[in-house]
Amino acid sequence: MSTYIIRRLLYLVPIVFGVILLTYILFNVVTSGDAIAKQRLGQHATETQIETYKKAHGYDKPHFLRFFITVKDLVTFNFGRSEVTHQKITTMIWDGMWPSLSLMLPAFFFTLILSVSIALFTALYRNTWIDRTAVVICIIGMSISFLAYIIIGQYILGFQLKYFPVSGYEWGAGMFKFLVLPGLIYTAASLGANVRFYRTVVLDEINQDYVRTARAKGLNQNTILFKHVLKNAMIPIITRVVVSLPFLFMGSLLLEDFYGIPGLGALALNAINGNDFAVIKAVTFIGAVLYVLANLAGDICYSLVDPRVQLK
Repeated sequence: MSTYIIRRLLYLVPIVFGVILLTYILFNVVTSGDAIAKQRLGQHATETQIETYKKAHGYDKPHFLRFFITVKDLVTFNFGRSEVTHQKITTMIWDGMWPSLSLMLPAFFFTLILSVSIALFTALYRNTWIDRTAVVICIIGMSISFLAYIIIGQYILGFQLKYFPVSGYEWGAGMFKFLVLPGLIYTAASLGANVRFYRTVVLDEINQDYVRTARAKGLNQNTILFKHVLKNAMIPIITRVVVSLPFLFMGSLLLEDFYGIPGLGALALNAINGNDFAVIKAVTFIGAVLYVLANLAGDICYSLVDPRVQLK
């Protein structure tokens, strides 16, 4: 397995290089230094001010040198400073990571456990009114916009009933009262799609020959579901979880923006709105690295839950 992990980590190099190249082309070739300087300084900036800005941010250097500097800085996680706030981007990312994790980790794992449990329950009572009702509710839940969940939850539960704060964040133990509502919104918005997916996975396994053999041996339904069916359904479940892992670190753009949580999602959205290209490049790079590492973690988990998967 160690050989496989090393080989996959080496695959990380061309992928990350490609991300850096595309990001560089987007922010340095397609968008010229003059355009960026005018956007930052205003349309009435003088030529002297524009040239000074370009020199201060390295836009006066040739492209091959600027690209080399960009690669070196990103690989060494030296992201520089924000073009808007002038803070160190590394510090901004470090500070924003914890609010994102404090929101997304509990919400994600609670949603995962609840979704798999409901999927197992509906699969156990497949083709009954319980199963059909659950499917209809899931379809209705999937049809509602994520933004609608946020606005309705914020207005009714936060503003009208005052069960939770409408928005805000507080460091320390007091943060939990601000995270409950967005966490519930995340669960409500994600439950429909998750339950339908996991239900389909479980039903595929229930119809396999080994389940009929287990029933013929006299095993009860709980043993069949949790010991056999769930174990063999872990491959697609892990695949879906792995795709979501980077977003646990990167946060949710809409949730963090609407609920005033200073996480990486809000950081990225503010950078986009403020044309803070340095922050956008850093967040894009970190997202790419996390995605590749999450896929590697998924492959390792495959071999742990299914002995037929050999990592060589």
